[in-house]
Amino acid sequence: MRYLPLTDGDRSDMLATIGAGSIDDLFAEVPEEARLDGPIRDLPMHAGEMAVEKHMRALSKKNLAAADAAFFLGAGAYKHHIPASVDHIIQRGEFLTAYTPYQPEIAQGTLQMLFEFQTQVARLYGCAVANASMYDGSTACWEAVAMASRIARGKRNKVVLSGALHPHYAEVVKTMAKFTDDEIADSLPSIQGEPDNDGLISRIDEDTSCVVVQYPDILGRLQDLSEVADAAHEKGALLIVVNTEPVALGAVQSPGEQGADIVVGEGQAIGVGLQFGGPYLGLFAVRDPKHVRMMPGRLCGETTDAEGKRGFVLTLSTREQHIRREKATSNICTNSGLCALAFSVHMTLLGEKGLRQLAAENHRLACLAADRLAKVPGVEVLNTSFFNEFTLMLSKDARRIVRDLAKDKVLAGVSLGRLFPNIDRLANGLLVAVTETTSEEDIETLATALEEALS
Repeated sequence: MRYLPLTDGDRSDMLATIGAGSIDDLFAEVPEEARLDGPIRDLPMHAGEMAVEKHMRALSKKNLAAADAAFFLGAGAYKHHIPASVDHIIQRGEFLTAYTPYQPEIAQGTLQMLFEFQTQVARLYGCAVANASMYDGSTACWEAVAMASRIARGKRNKVVLSGALHPHYAEVVKTMAKFTDDEIADSLPSIQGEPDNDGLISRIDEDTSCVVVQYPDILGRLQDLSEVADAAHEKGALLIVVNTEPVALGAVQSPGEQGADIVVGEGQAIGVGLQFGGPYLGLFAVRDPKHVRMMPGRLCGETTDAEGKRGFVLTLSTREQHIRREKATSNICTNSGLCALAFSVHMTLLGEKGLRQLAAENHRLACLAADRLAKVPGVEVLNTSFFNEFTLMLSKDARRIVRDLAKDKVLAGVSLGRLFPNIDRLANGLLVAVTETTSEEDIETLATALEEALS
């Protein structure tokens, strides 16, 4: 039996209040041909709770979980070890307050955590100010583009996207730009060991509001951002840098230190876990404090109360979008408070020394993997630089190789043919990610499996 909280009398009273004679009257404007004339065919009827649980367990066993395979997937979502203490701490009572801390007197735990989170992100990105999280990395990327347009005050509307920007991020930007005056100038990724900075710089002109690059880029390559920053600033444009692997910033120079004006990214890799695709965490920071009021999202600040005791407040709250509509700095109302808490807890447990050690171990294992895989016949390592992710060019279509190896519980990586399905020259590309969770045995397993698949 289904649990229906309303009685027939309750429903009749509700219908009478709104002036409807029946439930069908609520759908009167839906054409008859668009309505179902009975139960959906081919779907089973309702079942008991135990039967449903048994069925769902059987379905779940068809998944190949990250922990049950040699795992080399990356491309914006990374498998790192999340200490059990993270899950324990995020459930403590001082953090289990209201979703949005409008009343600081009862949300001090949440506000303090967000204040600390902002400090961590700002230091990680080499920026002056970070906000109290955004929805995810791709929408944070769009928010940065929109912010650059606000700073340009309509005098510039060209947005130059690097060809090595994650294609999903680029698609979000292009989708949102359909509703603005922004002109998106994108390109295809260059298939070479280093990013094509010269090609990117050549597309920057006086109409450009911002230039968007990824660091490390979608092929895992690292670059000197200062060259692009100087070229953008010379034309009066802002440099937006996207980072999808925050652990990398424990080993490489931060984007802000290299001249990036806005740095955004995905925080999933620290504290959050893969979780079959979400929820994830958008990070957002600016290098120059003068741009703070143009930022989307909210800012938590430190203050003192009437008795002189330290306290935390919402310094800037962007729930203004409820009243400012199209004039608001953001219309994406959702931030990711729980994921931000997990990020902050994990980052605190690591500390600066721990993050640097974690980054060093990621890079060490990635170098081992690149060297070993380069010895496999039919495999060429594309990158001349990388952190923990690099691109292989195979002698066969990488999409088929990935599918074949998955049957043997080897998740070999992300095929470039999946990321760029309409670019034939990328069909043999395979993006491989290596983290501290990858063992040397896993690397040997991948090398052996690739050798058999390519022979």
